[in-house]
Amino acid sequence: MHKIVLVTSGQPSLNPRLVKEADALSAAGYKVTVIYAYWNNWGADFDKQLLAKKNWNALCTGGDPVHKRTSYFFSRIVNKSALVFRRYTGINILIDLAASRASYFLIREAKKHKADLYIGHNLGALPAVVAAAKAYGKPCGFDAEDLHRYEISNDINHVDVKLKTEIEDHYLPQLNYFTTSSPQIAEIYKQLYPGLNPTVLLNVFPKTTIDITAKAHHRPVKLFWFSQTIGPNRGLQDAINALRLLDKADFEFHILGSRQPGNEAFISGLQNSGGNIFLHASVHPDELTAFASQFDIGLALEPGFSINNNLALSNKIFTYMQAGLAIVASDTEAQEYLITKNPATGKIYPKGDAEALASILSNYQHNRNLLSTTQQAALQLAHDKYNWDIESQKFIKVVKDTLEHA
Repeated sequence: MHKIVLVTSGQPSLNPRLVKEADALSAAGYKVTVIYAYWNNWGADFDKQLLAKKNWNALCTGGDPVHKRTSYFFSRIVNKSALVFRRYTGINILIDLAASRASYFLIREAKKHKADLYIGHNLGALPAVVAAAKAYGKPCGFDAEDLHRYEISNDINHVDVKLKTEIEDHYLPQLNYFTTSSPQIAEIYKQLYPGLNPTVLLNVFPKTTIDITAKAHHRPVKLFWFSQTIGPNRGLQDAINALRLLDKADFEFHILGSRQPGNEAFISGLQNSGGNIFLHASVHPDELTAFASQFDIGLALEPGFSINNNLALSNKIFTYMQAGLAIVASDTEAQEYLITKNPATGKIYPKGDAEALASILSNYQHNRNLLSTTQQAALQLAHDKYNWDIESQKFIKVVKDTLEHA
């Protein structure tokens, strides 16, 4: 039985792609170990529920601020020291330790596990999988859910862009396989690293058994948006501005996510915007699609604030599909490509254009047959094409091919 180690600098409950890959590998007969690092408290709570039901092993390393404070404090010191050293010397010899808060511990833990393949998720895990693969003379792969170097800024001189560029330049050419989450991100990485030959694995989910044939025609129409955290730079203001142009009685806006310190003023602004705004605490990842199915329209409001945000296909759209929601999405390059290719599933509006968004929402509110038809089309497409049942087979093939040619 082949042994496979997956490594992430985050937590399983915050990384659905890693969980889906671990599940697929385990179901295919591989012995799977996941190595991860603490990120936040609510993720840790969900991890307990998630991991108790899995057939693969999971190890948390790098400490946490509650139960393993010494390791957590040390990990922060190591990471901050590496970042400061690199910033003031310009020397990149410590980029492996600068990659993430728990990089040192991820590298150390990964090298303790002899496996046949090492797979990284999140850029902070990339040094660990390459180091472990080298230690045992085994292959390694990496999943780029984002165009990592441009997650924060488009400025090539920005400190975050420079660090991530150095990490990618050093480690990505050493991979045996490489996957991405959208065709647009794959194309950019292919231009940057012609030898990578990326495989696209969409941010889709397993097929659901949700039945929307008897879905009520709500009045008001229920809009839905979710993310790990509720905050600025996510396009929410587009929806708020659009709702101000519409009759308050016709719409509810349901927002799901964690309320993080520092976003209090933004959240207060949402609540006091004058619309029917409802905030929901994060739910367990396995419950998200069912929770979303109670609404009518899913909003994918990406503002395109960075190259990555413009090119990424987040799990929002595919969650809305599996939940049987009509989709209204901003015209980022990736989202416009997907909706234009599948026009029956929803509508595109120019990002930042509240009037255009309001017009689309109003049309759905007045034409409930169109809304119902769009919901059915989205769900059907999720069952026929955009689901993990299909994408997982692509992933398993990549793994098998990598092991065979190792």
